[in-house]
Amino acid sequence: MAADAKGDVEKAYAAWDAAFNKHDEKAIGASYVATAKLMPPTHQVASAPAEIEKFFAGLFASGVTDHKLEMIDAGGDDKVVFGAAKWSATGKDKEGKPSPFSGLATHVFERQADGSLKLRLQTFN
Repeated sequence: MAADAKGDVEKAYAAWDAAFNKHDEKAIGASYVATAKLMPPTHQVASAPAEIEKFFAGLFASGVTDHKLEMIDAGGDDKVVFGAAKWSATGKDKEGKPSPFSGLATHVFERQADGSLKLRLQTFN
């Protein structure tokens, strides 16, 4: 399983972006393990899928769209996999006009029994 960590992270990133771009906070929440932590740069830590869903629902309500993760690196083993990515999205400026923004993200995944990945830890700037 570890041999394809990069491919598995790319699949997880594609599914996460698809859920984000549909504004589907439930699908995003389902991509995290029960004990997950989301650590955004300017907000309180969100613990567990319900709090993580609430965080992303807030982003959707503020008009954030067009999220994209571009993998920088990935690796791991049959239990824990990491990913590092550049991310980009479109928000709104003070006048309500579309405004691009971007940063870097780090993800720690736990491999599930079926081989899929779920997020355990996520931080971004």
